[in-house]
Amino acid sequence: MPLLNKDRRALLVLEDGSVFDGTAFAGFGETIGEVVFNTGMTGYQEVITDPSYKGQIVTMTYPLVGNYGINDEDMESAGIHLEGFIVKEYQRNPSNWRMKKSLKSFLEDYGKIGIEGIDTRALTRRLRLSGSMKGIISTETKDINMLLEKVRQYPGLVGLDLVRKVSCSTSYIWKNGAPHAGKLPSKKPANKLRVVVLDCGVKYNILRLLENNGCEVLVLPAVSSGKDVLALKPDGVLLSNGPGDPAALPYIVAAARAIIGRVPIFGICLGHQIIGQAIGGYTEKLKFGHHGINQPVKNVVTGRVEITSQNHGFVVVPASVGSKAKNTYHNLNDATSEGMQMPLTMSVQYHPEAAPGPHDSEYLFSKFVELMKKEKGEIN
Repeated sequence: MPLLNKDRRALLVLEDGSVFDGTAFAGFGETIGEVVFNTGMTGYQEVITDPSYKGQIVTMTYPLVGNYGINDEDMESAGIHLEGFIVKEYQRNPSNWRMKKSLKSFLEDYGKIGIEGIDTRALTRRLRLSGSMKGIISTETKDINMLLEKVRQYPGLVGLDLVRKVSCSTSYIWKNGAPHAGKLPSKKPANKLRVVVLDCGVKYNILRLLENNGCEVLVLPAVSSGKDVLALKPDGVLLSNGPGDPAALPYIVAAARAIIGRVPIFGICLGHQIIGQAIGGYTEKLKFGHHGINQPVKNVVTGRVEITSQNHGFVVVPASVGSKAKNTYHNLNDATSEGMQMPLTMSVQYHPEAAPGPHDSEYLFSKFVELMKKEKGEIN
C-alpha cells in the first residue's frame, strides 16, 4: 500500500530477508544496490561524491552525520554517485564556516535518498557476519515481500561494468584546481611533467595532488586505448580508482597492457587491480570490503605501518601475479594485497590522496614524480 507523502517512513530490506525500519530525511522513492558500511568518523561529503561508490548503498558507522553540512572545497567529483545513504541520526542544524548547503539539500539536488533512525550497529554487524548484501530502500510501500522479490532479482555488482557510468565522456585538462574542457594541448610544457590520467572514476584530490606536485594533468575517458594515451607523449600515466568489478573491464586491462613498461605508471585502487590483471593475475571479491579511513597497511620493504583511507570490495590475488610483480604492501587486518611494484610501475590498493583521513601515504605522489624524472634522466 503506497505511503502518504507526509509519511516519511522508509524501509531497508536486505536479500537475506532482514528488515530495518527508518525515516527518510532526504528524498523519496526506491533505490537498490549493494549495501556496505563506512567506518569514517568524518568525511561524509567525500564519501557521497566518490565515484567508486556507484552501485552501492552506504551506511555510516559514526552515529551523527550532517553536522557540518556541504562545502565547495571537499568535492571528490562533480556530483553524487552512491545509490542511497544510511545514518543513525541526521543533524538538521549544521554549522560550519565553509558550509554552502545542508546534506539533505545536497542529496535531494541529485535525487538521492537519505534515511535515518536505522540501527546502524546492528546493520553493520549483519554485514560483517554475512558479507555485503544486495538491498533496497523504499519510501513507497510497506510490502516487505514485494521489496524482497525486487532485491533478489537485482543482479548485484559482480560482472557489472560501472566505470562507463562515472568516467568522463570527453577529455579535459585539470588546471588551477578544476577541470577545463576543450582540446588538449599538443605541446608539452617545458617546466612540468605531463601525466595522463585514465578516468575510471577518478577522485578530484588525486588530480589536485598531481598538480600540486608540478604535473600537467590531462584526463581521458576510461574507454581510451593505450594508443590514445601514448599519443599524448606522457611522462607518466595514472590509472585511477573506480567502481564495480575489475574483472568486467577487459578494455581497460588491454589499454594498461599496452602502456606497461613503456612509461612510468601509477595505479590507485581499481588502477592497482587493472595492473594486476594486465600482467596475468586475477581479482576476487572481499566478504564486506574495506571502506573507511583507518586501515593499517604495512610497507613490506621498510616495515613502516601506514594508516590508510580505503574504499574497495575486490582485491588482487597475490598468487595469481606470482613473480611478475613485487608485493610492496599488505593489509594488517586481513593480509590482502595493498601494493605492487615492477620496473616503471607502482600501484597501491588504498587511497594515498587522503581525503578524508590520514596523510601517511601522500608521499607516493612524490615517489611517482621521482620515477618519472628518473626515466627522463633528470635525476639519478
